[in-house]
Order: sequence, then structure tokens, then C-alpha cells
Amino acid sequence: MSDEKMITTFYEQDHDRLDKLFEMFQQTKRSDFAKAKAAFKEFKVGLQRHIVWEEDLLFSLWEAKTGISEGGPTMVMRDEHRQIGQLLESIHDKVAADNPATDQEEQWLMSMLGSHNMKEERVLYPSIDNVASVAEREKVFRDMEAIPEDRYNACCSGH
Repeated sequence: MSDEKMITTFYEQDHDRLDKLFEMFQQTKRSDFAKAKAAFKEFKVGLQRHIVWEEDLLFSLWEAKTGISEGGPTMVMRDEHRQIGQLLESIHDKVAADNPATDQEEQWLMSMLGSHNMKEERVLYPSIDNVASVAEREKVFRDMEAIPEDRYNACCSGH
């Protein structure tokens, strides 16, 4: 399995990349708001893309391979994605208004993402790697590239 592209490895790396962007936003929002805003935009679009990848490709693969959908882990993950999206929009609204007072929303988002990402990294991604063939995983990665940008990049055009 070491030469194969694994879902777990790729998606954990994307979580780490997104975490770094959010940290950059947090560290610069009171000293260089333009830099913070750029980091937040990249974070927001990247997180939205990550969620689309999961919901459109990974979750449906897992559900097809296991037969578990209603009441299963992907249902829980989709619900958490909705909550994460609401928090993301709350922060976005303030960032769009050049308001750095997002500490409370950031705390809620980081708490939600911490728990959510841990479940994905420890349970869901490894489970997908275990049930999916090499060809199925390769198809996921090809299909990720084919998702149109307008599916996840609905951010920040006016600011």
C-alpha cells in the first residue's frame, strides 16, 4: 500500500494546510488585516472545496462500499459540515466588513473542526482506504480535479 495514493494521507495533509491558513489569519488580523483577509479567503475557499470533495466523492464511495448511509458516520459528518459552514459564514461576514472581532466564532469553529477532523482522520479516512480498491481511490483523486470551481468558490469577489 505504500506506493499507492491514500485518502487518509492526502486529506490529513489538506487539513494541516487549512489549519496553517487559519492560524495565519488569526495571527495577522490585528496587525495586517489585508494579509489576514487574504489568508482567510484562501482558508474559506479551501475548506469549502474540501467539504465538496468529501460529500461528493468520499462519502458516496464509503456508503456504496459499506451500504451504510442513513444514521451512519457520513450523515453525522454532513450535519457537522453544515454547522462548520455556518460558523465560517459568521467569520466571513465580519472579515468582509473589515471587523477583526471574530475571536468567539474562531473558538467555536476551531473546536468544531478539531473534533470533526479527528473523527475523519482516525475513523472515516482509514475506513475508506480499507474498503476502496486502488482504482477506486485513483478515481476519487481524478474526480476531485474535475469538480468545477464554482461548486466551492463562492467567496469574497467584492472584497
